[in-house]
Amino acid sequence: MARGKLRIYLGAAPGVGKTYAMLSEAHRRVERGTDCVVAFVEPHGRPRTEVMLHGLEQVPRRELEYRGGVFTEMDVDAVLARRPRVALVDELAHTNIPGSRHAKRWQDVEELLAAGVDVVSTVNIQHLESLGDVVESITGIRQRETVPDEVVRRADQVELVDMSPQALRRRMAHGNIYQPDKVDAALSNYFRPGNLTALRELALLWVADRVDEYLNQYRSDHRVSRIWGSRERIVVGLTGGPEGRTLIRRAARLAEKGAGGEVLAVYIARGDGLTAASPKELAVQRTLVEDLGGTFHHVVGDDIPAALLDFARGVNATQIVLGSSRRKSWQYVFGPGVGATVARESGPDLDVHIVTHDEAAMGRGLPVARGARLGRARIIWGWLVGLAGPVILAVLLNTVHLGLANDMLLFLTLTVAAALLGGLYPALASAAFGTFLLNYFFTPPLHRLTIADPKNIVALVIFIGVAVSVASVVDLAARRTHQAARLRAESEILSFLAGNVLRGETSLEALLERVRETFGVESVALLERESDVAPWTCAGRVGLGGPVERPEEADVDMPVGDHMALALTGRVLPAEDRRVLAAFAAQAVVVLDRRRLREEADRARALAEGNRIRTALLAAVSHDLRTPLAGIKAAVSSLRSDDVAWSEEDQAELLEGIEQGADRLDHLVGNLLDMSRLQTGAVTPIIREADLDEVVPRALGGVPGDGVELDVPETLPMVEVDAGLLERAVANVVENAVKYSPPGAPVLVAAGALADRVEVRVVDRGPGVPDEAKERIFEPFQRHGDAPRGAGVGLGLAVARGFAEAMGGTLDAEDTPGGGLTMVLTLRAAGARPVLLSSAPRERQAQ
Repeated sequence: MARGKLRIYLGAAPGVGKTYAMLSEAHRRVERGTDCVVAFVEPHGRPRTEVMLHGLEQVPRRELEYRGGVFTEMDVDAVLARRPRVALVDELAHTNIPGSRHAKRWQDVEELLAAGVDVVSTVNIQHLESLGDVVESITGIRQRETVPDEVVRRADQVELVDMSPQALRRRMAHGNIYQPDKVDAALSNYFRPGNLTALRELALLWVADRVDEYLNQYRSDHRVSRIWGSRERIVVGLTGGPEGRTLIRRAARLAEKGAGGEVLAVYIARGDGLTAASPKELAVQRTLVEDLGGTFHHVVGDDIPAALLDFARGVNATQIVLGSSRRKSWQYVFGPGVGATVARESGPDLDVHIVTHDEAAMGRGLPVARGARLGRARIIWGWLVGLAGPVILAVLLNTVHLGLANDMLLFLTLTVAAALLGGLYPALASAAFGTFLLNYFFTPPLHRLTIADPKNIVALVIFIGVAVSVASVVDLAARRTHQAARLRAESEILSFLAGNVLRGETSLEALLERVRETFGVESVALLERESDVAPWTCAGRVGLGGPVERPEEADVDMPVGDHMALALTGRVLPAEDRRVLAAFAAQAVVVLDRRRLREEADRARALAEGNRIRTALLAAVSHDLRTPLAGIKAAVSSLRSDDVAWSEEDQAELLEGIEQGADRLDHLVGNLLDMSRLQTGAVTPIIREADLDEVVPRALGGVPGDGVELDVPETLPMVEVDAGLLERAVANVVENAVKYSPPGAPVLVAAGALADRVEVRVVDRGPGVPDEAKERIFEPFQRHGDAPRGAGVGLGLAVARGFAEAMGGTLDAEDTPGGGLTMVLTLRAAGARPVLLSSAPRERQAQ
């Protein structure tokens, strides 16, 4: 069965019209004959939204009872039984009522999609899990209902429902979003223009990134190499010189001029060694570009301009920033330089910026490795000097007679010059041609190829020998220097790879992307198989084009062991590059193994924790639960006995023992169940505004009246909590305090406001807890000193802290001045922002 498709309407804030747009889409589909039903839509009392529900089939909701109330949720079974083509599911980030099939609504949607049902849903940008901290810093409100970013990113279509802050505030003022009694508070808090503008920017940027992913995927599928300037991507070409810092800062300023600008700094290491970069300076520049929000890339390429342009086009860059040349004027004889070449070959789709700096044309750049590999210009000059030079010299010497010895020295000078410039072959040609000219023009008999004097034959032989020796030495030095430069380039790459490992960059995709950039190929894939006859599977892949199914289909394959291989497509690599590629392949396998080991370790840790909890639970059941059960059993057996005639007082005492034992059992079992829910993540608090002066007294209902003193002012701000969970947490903390308090020393429960928080302090005068044990007492099945005063399995404080954290609060232990222990329960004030509390209204703010 094909998986259903998911379409999401994304908004910046409540009220922008996501649900209205979803319902409008549903009406259009129904008009086209599509089977479309409303699985769950919450109109929130908005008349225009309720009107849009008319004419659409609605699947009946499921009713659930929770804490004395009746709530409705989407009935997944009913939707699956109905099997529509399209289902409308509002509020994707919603937390379901306990007792539902899944804890979150997005999990319900996943089940519908797996069943082949298309789903149209809605979500606000503040509910994305990765943006929780950012939204809280903007609005001062922590979103409790979130949806994983990956769920939204996997959607087949994400449509932004946009509205300006001014228009949204007008809609709010007209009563189209909230009830009239909440409009003023909302406009002055959550719906302030600054908040709405920031949230709108978040939504626009998130959707822009999503569009960018679609674009990259399209370019990859259709093998588009031409640059599409959809957003500013600025590539900074680095040489390893100190001017790189200036270029990076300039590129960052250019990126800031356009929304969504991106800076990519790239250092191209030449295999011929003509560039010797300082590793220390490159490390500084890498840190700088990452601090400015950019990325650093390391690429190997013999032709620097071509490699730079290939990289820029590969990342769909729109601009290239280069530093002005450090060359001196006479060095331009050998070529126009990197900047001029890049500017000439960039084409109309790439803008090239040449930035001046202090190192320009002053010769203070990095030293140039001399003679690493003879370039094309030097070879041409070598042939010119080796062939044209002797002709010119022969013409000059025919006018000025210096003697045969001097003539030979001059011709030998040209041969040495040809060797220094062009290497072995121009020097050999110069030596042979020079010998011919010396014999023909300057050795008697003149203008003949014969030699009359034997001494002249010896001189010519010596001339040829010296010339060949010099040319051979120069060529050998050039080849050795090239090999050293190649090894240095490899060491730079391996050092960079080792640095990534030490920094903890263990993402397989990031490593494969680094391979693709380093060797300038189109795609890189890590293939594996279980046996020699099993099919190959792809463990990770990056780059353009279609996937490679077998290593033999790739342009380059690097085996790693018997059942893994690194496959590269795009170009064939020279043999000397395979050594570095082998290091990358080995590291890719290590990264893959490490990731799988980490996943297995996480699963093993979860199993070990579960086993620990189960072991402790069995110990608690076998010991602590048997005590009240034994008392109940003994009392019941006594009452049923026919051998003893119990008085009314005795019967009342036995019944009281049964009741007390049952209460203790109920308390222990309740804590065990609560701890189980916390361990499995099944606690889903329903956050509402509540008054502490109402919740705290209810929590103390089971505590003797003279055992607790209560000081909770009615003027305290309301708190955003789940009243039921807060009641259980306070009850457990107070019971623990009463248990350890000495007779005649009541426990004090006091509350007070502090900035945007409200604190509940439970103070006892018991023996207290050492500092090293203050955190340990909150662990499950831990009892300080393992000698409790009464029954218990050591779960009360663990459950209380778990409930406090589930509501966004904290529970900590402090010393009581004068002796004892103070438990501090910190809760968020309703509608609070991280500023001092004021007399602002306490109406509930938008979530």
